[in-house]
Amino acid sequence: MVARMLVEALLVLHLLFIVFAVAGGFLVLRWPLLVWLHIPAAVWAALIALVGGICPLTELENSLRHGAGMAGYPDGFVGSLLIPIIYPHGLTRFLQIMLGVSVIGLNGVAYGLLLKRRMRSRRRP
Repeated sequence: MVARMLVEALLVLHLLFIVFAVAGGFLVLRWPLLVWLHIPAAVWAALIALVGGICPLTELENSLRHGAGMAGYPDGFVGSLLIPIIYPHGLTRFLQIMLGVSVIGLNGVAYGLLLKRRMRSRRRP
């Protein structure tokens, strides 16, 4: 029971990390100090997607799942749980690269807005 609760808590943490890595740049617009947490998270998420790696959280989840008598994720967290919802035909290498590029692009927009805001505020007397 405890092991299953740990698996579920880690799953929620993993999902929150992914959401933060993908769209956390927009939180930085509101809370600029988050930049110190967000940039490493976004870089990590993009790199994992671009190189086709497996996140250590997935490995930990699999280990905890096996310890709790549950099946592990054969294709990693994203491939097993999120991708079938978003892309029903499965995760291809091309889609994985596009997810990585999307992380970079979406956060590029957020940080572009942040830079624009800062430049505007410096111009004001």
